This record gives sequence, C-alpha cells and structure tokens, in this order.
Amino acid sequence: MKAMAVVGARPNFMKAAPVIEALRKYTGVEVKLVHTGQHYDRKMSALFFEELGMPRPDLDLQVGSASHGEQTGQILIRLEPVLTHERPDVVLVFGDVNSTVAAALCAAKLGIVVAHVEAGLRSFDRTMPEELNRIVTDHLSDVLFTTEPSADKNLLGEGISSDKICQVGNAMVDSLLKHRERAKTCRFRETLGLNRSSYAVLTLHRPSNVDVPEVFEEILQAVIELSQDLPIVFPCHPRTRQHFARITERLGFQWSEGGRERGGRFIVMEPLGYLEFLSLQAEARLILTDSGGIQEESMVLGVPCLTLRDNTERPITLQHGNNVLVGHSRSRILTEARRVLGLPSEPARAPKLWDGKAGERIAAILSSLRGPNPHRPV
Repeated sequence: MKAMAVVGARPNFMKAAPVIEALRKYTGVEVKLVHTGQHYDRKMSALFFEELGMPRPDLDLQVGSASHGEQTGQILIRLEPVLTHERPDVVLVFGDVNSTVAAALCAAKLGIVVAHVEAGLRSFDRTMPEELNRIVTDHLSDVLFTTEPSADKNLLGEGISSDKICQVGNAMVDSLLKHRERAKTCRFRETLGLNRSSYAVLTLHRPSNVDVPEVFEEILQAVIELSQDLPIVFPCHPRTRQHFARITERLGFQWSEGGRERGGRFIVMEPLGYLEFLSLQAEARLILTDSGGIQEESMVLGVPCLTLRDNTERPITLQHGNNVLVGHSRSRILTEARRVLGLPSEPARAPKLWDGKAGERIAAILSSLRGPNPHRPV
C-alpha cells in the first residue's frame, strides 16, 4: 500500500507523527509526507518536524500565508499533479486547517481514498473557518478516525455510514505522552524566572478573537489585570502579533526589553517549539486559550483551562476534564480565573483510548487497505 500524508500547520504535525511512525513498521507499506507550507517559518514548522522525530517532507508545496480562498486554491493547484503522478492508495489528512480540506478535495476528485484523522468534531458555529473545513472534509472522506464518542454521534447524525467511522483515540495525545518526559528536561519556565504552578499560559489565534479590535481589547484588559495575580506567558502567534501591537500601543501599555509589560507580569514572546511549549504547559497553574488542541492537552496534563470562546468542538474536555468556556468578557474571564485559582489542583484525566496508541490503531486499519477507492471510479 502507498499512503500519502498531507500536513500544513503545526497542529497537524503532532497528529501525523505517531501515525507515520506506526505505518512505517508495516512491511509493504510506503508512506510519503507532503508539507503544504501553510505554516512555513522554523518555529511554526521546521522545528516541530525535528522535535517530533518526523521525517523530512518528501515534498514541500511552499504555499505560504494568504487568504482562505487563495491558500486553499494554491494547495489544490500544487497538490493535484503530485497525486496524479504518485497515485497513492490513500491520502491521510489531519485536523481542520485549510490544508486538510484542500487535500481531501483534491484526492476525492481523483478517486483516491481519503482518511481523516480527528474526524467528527463540531462546534456548531459556522462562522468558524475550521468548522466548515471539518464538515467538508468529513463528507469527502472514506475512512473517518474519531477521538471521542460525540464525534461518532455527529457523523451519524449527518448521515455518514457507521462502517466508515473508527473511534481510535487521540493521535495528538500520543505525541504528548511520548515526549512529556523529554519536555520536562527543558524546564523552560526557569528561563523566565518562574516557579512551577505559579504562572498562567495564554494562546490566542482565532480570527473571532484577534481580528475584532474590541474583542481582542477586552481579552487583553482581562489578561493584563490577571497578571497582577500571577505572571502570564503569551507565546504570540505571528498573525496575532500585528493586531496585538496596535491595540497595546493604543491602550498605552509600555513594554520593556524581553517583552514584559512595565510594572506588570505579562510576558510576550515569539512562538515556542513543541518541547518548550509542552514544558511550559505542563508546569503551569492555569491555561487560557482559544485552541482546540490545547484544551485536550490541558486535560491530559491536569492543568485547569479557560477557553476564550463561547463554544468548543471538544465537549469531552468539558465533561471529563477541567475546561470552562468563558467567552471574551473581561469580567467573566477574571471571575472564572480567580475561582479556579482558589481551588485545589485536580488529577489529570485521560478518556477512553487516549492511551498513546491511537497511531497504532490507525496504522492497523490503514494497512489493510488495498487498491483503488471502492466508492468512486478512478
């Protein structure tokens, strides 16, 4: 069997690494890796490949940053001749980024089996670009690998046949469990002069939070105020930084060397590598985020999480973890943060099948595939 894994952004890499590693243990299975270049700088891309032990991509499409339409279109244009030439038996796609939906559409139109890792997640908010990517990808896919029971329910409710759905666990958690001990040796918090469980970590990248000035300002006001209670570390996503700089300048925040707000404890820095960030997360007292993946990681790490959104496509983190939806209201963020900080720490919780073996389960299923897509003519 010839498989082709298509990745484009750093959340894809953590999901792809254990699947590729497991597939390569099978005799007669050839795996090629294509990087679309959706995330292209070293901190957002190359360093993750190195730290996760992933092979260098066989091909980099070098699409780069662009609008949703242009980026998706460029991936289609550049990937189609690759698939036409290689004719893989299956194209593996991961998560919900533009690279995911573009690769799925390209493969489906060529009659190639599409396998979606992390299928079925739904926020039921179609203003989110990721939600549209998830829906389209799932309905193009022939094999749908899910992480939690709600995903199976969503797919069945949308009319997708149960024989296409395989609940396998969470491949991203495979990467976390594999590298957690190694990440501990980083002790990245020490480079910032922070003690264990004495600080919070903030991540923000969703357009609904960072592209709307009044929303971003409300969140920043809450975070700046909360930093008086405990230091907050903010590895700033590249697309977030330009908006951040404009708002903080307008609000009159003064920054000292090293990205700390003068008189405060709000630490802003460039994006971190996988191991550095995992180290920072694991030893934090609180995480504030709008990332779906970080919600899941916080649950496995046992760190309380406040999700700066009104919805989540990962309800298992609300039901079995220590995640709370707080939206973007300054008062709500501060109230919930201070409530959580006043509670004792809870143990980490791992849902069923989140045991570090999702990649092995996926590989076992994929290795049984042979020949062309049975659902479409070639």
